[in-house]
Amino acid sequence: MSRLSRVAPWLASPRDARHDPVRVLVHSDTDALRALIARDRVANVFVDSLVNQHRSAVPVAPGAYMLGYFMDDGVRLAAACWVGSNVVPIEATPEHAGYFARWMVAHWQPHASIFGPADATLAIMTELQSTGIKAQEIRTNQPLLTISGEPMVAPHPALAVSDSEQFGEILVAAAAMFEEEVGYSPFLGGEANYRRRVAWLISNGYSFSHAEPLGEVIFKADLGAVTQYATQVQGVWMNPRYRGLGLSASYMAGVVTLAQRHAPVTSLYVNDYNTTARALYERVGFEQVGTFATVLF
Repeated sequence: MSRLSRVAPWLASPRDARHDPVRVLVHSDTDALRALIARDRVANVFVDSLVNQHRSAVPVAPGAYMLGYFMDDGVRLAAACWVGSNVVPIEATPEHAGYFARWMVAHWQPHASIFGPADATLAIMTELQSTGIKAQEIRTNQPLLTISGEPMVAPHPALAVSDSEQFGEILVAAAAMFEEEVGYSPFLGGEANYRRRVAWLISNGYSFSHAEPLGEVIFKADLGAVTQYATQVQGVWMNPRYRGLGLSASYMAGVVTLAQRHAPVTSLYVNDYNTTARALYERVGFEQVGTFATVLF
């Protein structure tokens, strides 16, 4: 299933590389990319975790690329952009983002989303829209929140790192969360891939949950990105039967406590219109440090 319009054939011709400051990064660019990421360890935590995992600026995922925008005649790396199933700009201005978008058009492949700092994310999508590429949804204002130190609410004592024996129940909860968030089943993109992702989160200790005695998940959350400096929380989900009982704050405090075993700063981003969630995160002790945007295809 594709939610993208096809790009006209003439758009598939790359521009003259001699006048293009964008190129695909190679292994020798790794140190420069790490220095770029270090400018903002929270906003760049997703790509930071990928580079640390693979120890290179070169992605191992098929069809994924790390783009760089170079200045000073191709010497200085000024911005970067991960281009894979997701697209994530790194320290990019709207001008940089426009160049990345034009590279994407010239080498078009389907993407699930674009996310990251709002200015760059929206600039990429504006350029894509000018070529006829359409999005399913654009979320323009997502406060980026962080907390360091103890949460302002006592953590729920039953929240724990998920166990591999809980895989089936966690998978059901994760799929329910995904469908609530984006409006379609994660299995549409390939059930095997999604199962592997959930299993990977559990096996690495990045899935937190509390379940009933019979196994049904009450609450779950994941760490979608982890470095020694920061983590990024994703996949927060409360079983509908337990909503409205005042449990969310203590569960989120528990997420912070468990996340801080990995890194001192816990981050997440939330839709601006989700006033209930924003009030909850504020109660726990999260503060806004930036603004993200997300484009869903």
